[in-house]
Amino acid sequence: MPSAAEPRRADAFVVTMVTDGGAAGADAAALVARVVAAARAGVDVVQVREKALTDRALLGLVSAVRAGLASTATRLLVNGRPDVAVAAGADGVQVPEEGLPVSDVKRAFPSLTVGASCHSVEAARRAAAEGADFVLLGPVFGTPGKEERALGIDVLAAAAAAVTVPVFAIGGVTPAGVPALRAAGARGGAAIRPFLEGPADAIMRAFRAAEGGQPSST
Repeated sequence: MPSAAEPRRADAFVVTMVTDGGAAGADAAALVARVVAAARAGVDVVQVREKALTDRALLGLVSAVRAGLASTATRLLVNGRPDVAVAAGADGVQVPEEGLPVSDVKRAFPSLTVGASCHSVEAARRAAAEGADFVLLGPVFGTPGKEERALGIDVLAAAAAAVTVPVFAIGGVTPAGVPALRAAGARGGAAIRPFLEGPADAIMRAFRAAEGGQPSST
């Protein structure tokens, strides 16, 4: 099994671990350990999404994650806070659809990779036009309690066809869905739940094994 530091194919499915928003009521050290384990197992990107934390606590958490990722190839994004991303030495920021305009973030924080969270094809087009480096579209699949909000594979495919920047999927992303996501044109997927349900190395093996699979006909 390749290590996280070894180069991967240019067309490999990019797996992003998104933190679950529980750091405010949990042991931050445990969260950092979980993230580092995922990075060592080969996860490509970690997005820290902890909106309930104070500014100081968020900076401390992101800085600790950055330190933990130092010996890996995993890239680090911060949700919605380009200032914290720069202060902690993160690689980029994930901008919510109703957050700061992508163009303004790109101008004010030129060192950051800027991803745009989008919930429609139109929003994806707008984000790409404003200079987003990639689009995170979702929710693509249903998640518990939010099944009716799922955009579906057809919307994902339309968004991937509508923009020239990479499009990644979020919402119900699991290893089983990878073949369908790839067939729709997604360059990768972002997941929360799988990384809470089992050991990171087993989850990443499942994601990598699914890259060569075929989409289900059902």
